[in-house]
Amino acid sequence: MTGDLLSGVAFDDVAAAIRETTFRDDLTVREISAPSGLAPHALALAADVRPEASGEDSAYGTGRFILLHDPDEPAQWNGSWRIVCFAQAPLEPEIGMDALLAEVTWSWLTDALQAHSATYHSPSGTATKTLSKGFGTLAEEGDGAQIELRASWTPTANLGAHVEAWAELVCMLAGLPPGSEQIATVTSRRVSRG
Repeated sequence: MTGDLLSGVAFDDVAAAIRETTFRDDLTVREISAPSGLAPHALALAADVRPEASGEDSAYGTGRFILLHDPDEPAQWNGSWRIVCFAQAPLEPEIGMDALLAEVTWSWLTDALQAHSATYHSPSGTATKTLSKGFGTLAEEGDGAQIELRASWTPTANLGAHVEAWAELVCMLAGLPPGSEQIATVTSRRVSRG
């Protein structure tokens, strides 16, 4: 037992509260099927920044949030709750070549968690940057880059704050800083390469 503030909290109550979370207008969030076999209880969300069609991944950025609950407290979680998240966004090739991009991406996650007072422990994750160049019939697409973050951590309180921090991260990776709701961005649509 970790002694966190989530001890004894019912999964159904948490899931209901998360389903009531409101998000900024330029981020579409929907509940999706949670992966099976990871925990006795799970809730999964998908987010897309400025999606052009419902149910499709956005060309600007996308993310997944999975809340897991196992009363048996798996040793690697060091608690009965675990959050797993994924976020990715296309980048300008020059940004993709930045040597510190992975570190900055990880810091955006930890900064978002801190800004929302989303307390946690036992974090783990990877930040992956991908550079690509089109050839043959794809040559006209030119160069591309993408950043992808996969992370997990054990929350200790206020699970709604963790959802809000994840949503902020997805928007930041897509180039929408906090507080930019309802503000048109100067950059043109970035091409998703994958």
